[in-house]
Amino acid sequence: MKKIAYIELDTHAEIAGNFMELMKESKAFEVDYYLSERIIKQIGKHHSNIHLSENTELLNQLNKKQYDLVIIGTVHRYFNLFNEIAEKFNTSVIVHNLNFTKISSLQLFKNIFKKDFKYRLKLWLKEDLLSAPEVFKKAKNLLVLDQSLLQQNLKYFPVFFNQFQEANNSGIDTVVIPGAVSQARRDYKKVFADLRNYSHTRSHSAKSVQVIFLGKAEGKELLWLKDFEKEKSPNISIQYFTEKVPQNVFDEWMNKAHILWCPIQSETEFFSNKEIYGKTKMSGNIGDAIKYGKVAVFPENYPSDFEFIINERANSGQEIFDFKSENSYDFQKEFSENKIAAELEKILKSLL
Repeated sequence: MKKIAYIELDTHAEIAGNFMELMKESKAFEVDYYLSERIIKQIGKHHSNIHLSENTELLNQLNKKQYDLVIIGTVHRYFNLFNEIAEKFNTSVIVHNLNFTKISSLQLFKNIFKKDFKYRLKLWLKEDLLSAPEVFKKAKNLLVLDQSLLQQNLKYFPVFFNQFQEANNSGIDTVVIPGAVSQARRDYKKVFADLRNYSHTRSHSAKSVQVIFLGKAEGKELLWLKDFEKEKSPNISIQYFTEKVPQNVFDEWMNKAHILWCPIQSETEFFSNKEIYGKTKMSGNIGDAIKYGKVAVFPENYPSDFEFIINERANSGQEIFDFKSENSYDFQKEFSENKIAAELEKILKSLL
């Protein structure tokens, strides 16, 4: 039985949790998890193979055992540490921002002064920020979570599987927009334009629609929500949250959804470096759609081969409001836990 160390000290707790679930019955691999306190709290699991760790302890912990493979879940900080690990062990890194792996040390230095100066200065002085490109060069394999991001030097790392199959039979069409209500990541101006169009053109329709903004709303976006609430037609109801949405509430609404509305911006940035959704960065909403078994509407320009993604071509939200549940997708056929676990083991064997 081969031994794997899975490391997550920073973010992406859900990916670590998914990997843990997929590997729990493995006969080919034994996995130790080295997680920060924050990640352990988010996962909510305590097993003998889950080890509390931090950047000052991790290397010593790894040296105590002989690992055939080390997987780093996120390389967004602790670059000095991860350089040592990549140099010493057979290391694979999960990449969340492809352009960040190609950024130069000079550009990293320039970007320190563009935003979050104190935090970035700390990364430079204490965690060797300028050596970040070396981690990706030293790693034996770079892994991506979406096949549409595959390039010559990358490998697909399947960790998303269908965990819920509940259907909403309430009779009210429920459209859920998952994620923080922020114009920086999603185009809420278009959302409200589409909702106003629906409200005005179908105000006498018998069909009722509820739209759930499933993420914290604040600032100007909260004001937009309150303004729309005053002017919407009676056949539209909305619900939004002014605090972080608890996981059980998030699960409940995702299960009730008839369809997911994912109006993501085509571009974003990581460390002041441009990333393009669907080309250099995966949208977390893809993982949401698979996990909860929901068809999702993405912008027209989002490139994806997934059959459960509908590209929104009109400016009226027609694909969203006219969606029929019987047009749904069989997530269990393609994304069952057993199927993804078998695919994952094949990939892991190729990393040895």
